[in-house]
Amino acid sequence: MSFTLGILDQSIIFPGQSAEEALKNTVELAKLAESLGYDRFWVAEHHDSEGVAGSSPEVLVSYLLAQTQKIRIGSGGVMLQHYSPYKVAESFNVLATLASGRVELGIGRAPGGLPRSTKALQKGIAEPETLDDKLVELRNFLNAPAGETHAQPGLTAHPLPGQPARIYMLGTSVSSAELAAKQGLPYAFALFINSDPETARTALDTYRTQFNTEHGREPEAILALSVIAADTEEEANALAGQHKTVRATLASGKTVNVQTLEQAAEFARQAGETYTVVEREADITRGTKETVRKRLLELSEEYGVNSFVFTTIIPNFEQRARSFQLLKEAFTGELV
Repeated sequence: MSFTLGILDQSIIFPGQSAEEALKNTVELAKLAESLGYDRFWVAEHHDSEGVAGSSPEVLVSYLLAQTQKIRIGSGGVMLQHYSPYKVAESFNVLATLASGRVELGIGRAPGGLPRSTKALQKGIAEPETLDDKLVELRNFLNAPAGETHAQPGLTAHPLPGQPARIYMLGTSVSSAELAAKQGLPYAFALFINSDPETARTALDTYRTQFNTEHGREPEAILALSVIAADTEEEANALAGQHKTVRATLASGKTVNVQTLEQAAEFARQAGETYTVVEREADITRGTKETVRKRLLELSEEYGVNSFVFTTIIPNFEQRARSFQLLKEAFTGELV
C-alpha cells in the first residue's frame, strides 16, 4: 500500500520559549518537511492562548509558501464559523494565485478558543449562518462569481486562481463526518484530539457510506494523530510523558476538546454553564521507527486510511525534527 504523509504544527510556545521562537520553529519545520519529502504541512488556528502562537493560519501559510518551493501548505484549519466565506475565499484565492497547486484550505468546526475569543471574533455579525451554508458559499467563491440566486449576484473573490485551494473538512465527531460527506469533501479525523477509537471508526464509516459523489469526487479520508518516534523505545516513552485529552460537555449539550481540566473549567465559566468532563490518556503512537511503522500499518488497516497527518508535541526542536525524520524513514519507498 502507498501512503501520503503530512505534518500539522500548532506553533506551541513551550515553557522557556517566546512566541517568536515558536513561529521560527514552525518555519524551520516546514523547510525540513519539504527536504524530507513530506506531502503536506498544515498549521493550526488557536485564539486567546498564551501557549500557542498560531492565531492566523492564512498569514502563516503565506509566509511558509514563500519559504518553501514544492510542498503543499495549508490550514489545519480555518475556523469558518467566525468569518465571512467571501473574505476567506479572497485570502486563499490570493495564496493559490501566488503558489498554484500548493495551497490547501482545511476547515474546522471547533471555536479554536474559549467563549470570550469567540465573542470577539464574531462581534458585529448580525446574520449567523450554519457552517454547512458557509461551506457552500466558500467553495463557490473559490471557483467563480456568485450566481443569480446569491444575495449579491456577480460578486467575485478576486483574483480567481487557475487552481483554487482545495478544501478539507476537519473534525472529531460523527457530525463533522456527515458534513464532509454531504459536501463531498476530503475529511480528516483528528484522533490526537478525540482518541476514542469507536467514535473514529463510526465517523470514518459514516463519511464513506454517506459520501456525496455529485461533485465528481470519491471519499478521501485522512487520519490525524499524535506520533513520537525516537532512536530507542525508552527515549520515545520519556518524550511522550503523561499527556491527556479532556472533553467537556456543557449543560446546553455543546462539547469541546481541551488539553487540561483547568481549561475545561475556564471554558464553562466563560460560557456561564455547568459541565461534565471526560479525561483520557492521550493516544500517542510512540517508539522506534520500526515500532511506529508497525502501529501505523495497523491503524491503516483498522480505519481504512492510507493518508496520515502527524502532530508531534516535543518541546526540544531537535528531538521533534528527529522524530519526523525517523517517521519518513519508516515509510521510505511506500509513499505516493
